[in-house]
Amino acid sequence: MNQPDRLEEIWRLQHALNERIGVRTEGLSEAERIHWILNYCRAMSQEIAELTDSVPWKWWARYQRFDEQNARVEVVDLFHFLISLAQVLGMTAEDLYQAYLKKNAVNFQRQETGYTAKDEQDSRHI
Repeated sequence: MNQPDRLEEIWRLQHALNERIGVRTEGLSEAERIHWILNYCRAMSQEIAELTDSVPWKWWARYQRFDEQNARVEVVDLFHFLISLAQVLGMTAEDLYQAYLKKNAVNFQRQETGYTAKDEQDSRHI
């Protein structure tokens, strides 16, 4: 049996969840897109804080423990919001994949050249 592309399936599932919640990411006005971009950025900031709280970051507190299971859940929560954000920006799973490949190549090139100066143009093709 043929397995669906996993990234495409994640995209489909997130789209279905967003619609179930009442968020339609297609055909948004610019103001609506900005609203949802900010919503998803704020949600991801909160998830980052929750992920941070999964690790013992308070060097002065001895009671803390690393909660790896919760850390994994927070990463998945981040991924939910990141996919939603990409969908608001009109990206498909294929768009994300292709942009990732291009940006990854830029990052490798930066490392090969020492990345001693910021080049505003090196990511324009993405």
